[in-house]
Amino acid sequence: MDKYSFQNCQKIVVFSKNKSKVLLCKRKGEADYDGVFSFIGGKMERTDKSILAGLKREKDEEVGSSFRIKIYTTYSINHHFIKKDGSHMILPHYYAIYNSGSIHLNKEYSEYKWVPLTELNDFEPKIPTIPDVVKNLLRISTLLLDDEFKLI
Repeated sequence: MDKYSFQNCQKIVVFSKNKSKVLLCKRKGEADYDGVFSFIGGKMERTDKSILAGLKREKDEEVGSSFRIKIYTTYSINHHFIKKDGSHMILPHYYAIYNSGSIHLNKEYSEYKWVPLTELNDFEPKIPTIPDVVKNLLRISTLLLDDEFKLI
């Protein structure tokens, strides 16, 4: 059974309302990416009743419940990651748009930035897959219908 174990670590790619910027938060005290900017999100927990519930819980924990986004959960851009400890993770990245509210970072992050898409390739320090994920999510965003987004 052990050979089939992996973690599902959902990531939320939050675009500004005009879709010209993306939200990145700087990790603090994390084994694999301490001091590096990443998307928000985290592992599914056994108590999460659905993918959407897990995404909402992570969003609320990491940037606060007053920070509201519209998220699309039907399609994701997926990556496989092997942590320094050898454990495997599947990272589905979901497309989201900022709706309202302010960011209140938890202790997992030291700062956040709204990074212009035109500066994303040169922005550092960031997780290397970020530009590719953003590019692919923008591609599928043309297929998304407004009534298919969920406000969380």
